[in-house]
Order: sequence, then C-alpha cells, then structure tokens
Amino acid sequence: MAKQFSFNGIQLESMFIPSSIKPPGATNTLFLVGAGERYLEMDGNKVKVTATGIYLEEKAIESLAIKWNGKTDIELMDSDEFYNDIYNGPFEKLIHVNPLVPLMGKHFAEVTSSKMVDMWKEDGTYTDLDAKTVDKYLEVFKDETLMPGGDSVLLTFLSDRSVPLSIGKDGIIPKTPIAVLDHKKWAPTMLEAAIGRDGVYLQARRTIASRISNLYN
Repeated sequence: MAKQFSFNGIQLESMFIPSSIKPPGATNTLFLVGAGERYLEMDGNKVKVTATGIYLEEKAIESLAIKWNGKTDIELMDSDEFYNDIYNGPFEKLIHVNPLVPLMGKHFAEVTSSKMVDMWKEDGTYTDLDAKTVDKYLEVFKDETLMPGGDSVLLTFLSDRSVPLSIGKDGIIPKTPIAVLDHKKWAPTMLEAAIGRDGVYLQARRTIASRISNLYN
C-alpha cells in the first residue's frame, strides 16, 4: 500500500520546482513526481535551456499501485510498461516547463513538437489530424517570448485526453488556458517524448521511479 502522498519541491540550479500546482483546466491540484533539465546545442555549445517538473493527480498513486506496488526504483526505471501506465493512466498530468535562458516561443514549440512528429512518422501513424494539431500548437506560441525567472509553459493533460495550453508570466499561473488541443494522441506522445527511454528529461524519469518506489516500499 502506498504511504501518504507527499513530495517536496526540487531545486534545479537556480530554479525551484514547486511541490504542487493547480494548472488551468485541471480539476484538482497536481503533485510533483519528477523534475529535470534539458540541454540543447546553441552556438556550438551545450546549454541548459529548461528546468521541467512532471506532475500527477493524487489518485495516480493508487492507480499505479495496482501493478507496481513493491517494485524498486531500478525496476520502475527500466520498465517501459510502468511509464506507459503514466502516459495513458486515467488521471490528470502536467508538464511544467521553466526557461533557464530566453526562449522564443516559436522555437520552443518547434523543438517540442518535432520530436513528436518524428515518433509518429517512425511508427507510421502520422495523419492529417496530427499535422493540423501541430499547426495549432505552433500558432499558440509563435509570438511569445519566454524569459527565465518567472515565465513558464504549462502543458496539462486531462482525463479525456484534451490538452489545455497555458503560459505563466512573472511567476503567476493564469486562471484559464489560452488554447485547448483536442487530440487523443498528444498527451501520451508528449509525455513519452519527455520521460520515455529516449526522452529529453531522463533526470525526471529517474526521479519519478525513485519517488514512486519510495511510496510503495
């Protein structure tokens, strides 16, 4: 049986990732289960560009316990099935992206969506609906500038698999999303691109395995 669900925030360099957030569009407060940094090549140098938190609804812990109670962090870390249960579970989720350097919204959206398009094309499942949804996603961010020290992107995944998109400014989480993607494949694909075996946030993948295993043991 899982212990009482309570996690602390995580400090990543100069960025503190809070222990809980109620993002726009979500029904409940979501709790931090993992966090990590992303690196990109910029002007020939490897640069930390974002610090990101992965959040789950509290009922996710009991849902995941049915299959994963008693597993070690190493067993969870090595199990694609465990992370698939997170991507596809019937509970709310959040990717909260905090820039560590100034980022153009257009570049952010292109980088995050291109990995998803590559995954769909590799699987042979890329469709016109996927392309249209990517276009909508790019449109949301095209005129934005994301600054470190207060701006953030909130990608919320609801139980019906819709995806509210929000941008926080100056440390303030907005009350309503600026757009909602109605695309059933978006949430599991974006989560896999972030914390999958080949995801861009392997540090977050490890943290998730460690924190959830500690609750079950």
